[in-house]
Amino acid sequence: MSIPVARRVGHDGARRIPAVNPQHFRNVLGRYATGVVAVTAIDPRTGEPGGLAVNSFTSVSLDPPLVSFCVSETSTSWPRLRAAETLCVNVLADHQGEVCERFAAKGGDKFSGLSWALSPGGAPVLDGALAWIDCTVDKEHPAGDHVIVVARVTGLDRYDDGGPLVFFRGAYGSFTP
Repeated sequence: MSIPVARRVGHDGARRIPAVNPQHFRNVLGRYATGVVAVTAIDPRTGEPGGLAVNSFTSVSLDPPLVSFCVSETSTSWPRLRAAETLCVNVLADHQGEVCERFAAKGGDKFSGLSWALSPGGAPVLDGALAWIDCTVDKEHPAGDHVIVVARVTGLDRYDDGGPLVFFRGAYGSFTP
């Protein structure tokens, strides 16, 4: 297989990078399998639980313990979560595809009919999640149409057993080692 090389040079001799079609970008990067998490918190203004789905979660540092995830600038959930004292990253299990879709949707009561408990930090831990990670927002970095959130881990533990929920080529699946 040959790989096309995009080298365009302008009249001034400077290298020009051609525009990338957003749908093509999404399709190609969709070939990279990711785990899926739900970031949850209790909205300090209303006392109600809130959350959003994230597939851009990663560990950042062991010392200090940091994680990061990306949130769309158009998210209606993130402004409510960011105000919370503690966030909880719920590592979703392979049977939680419907939970993920619910947390990915805009608006509505994402917790309706779901079982959950409070983490030691006071944020919702979803029943059936593989693990929970309590954290606080450390920094936010603007990045195109998203914000990269770096969060300091304040507590974490295994929660349930099973395989992870995996997102690949626009669909949910599982991985069994």
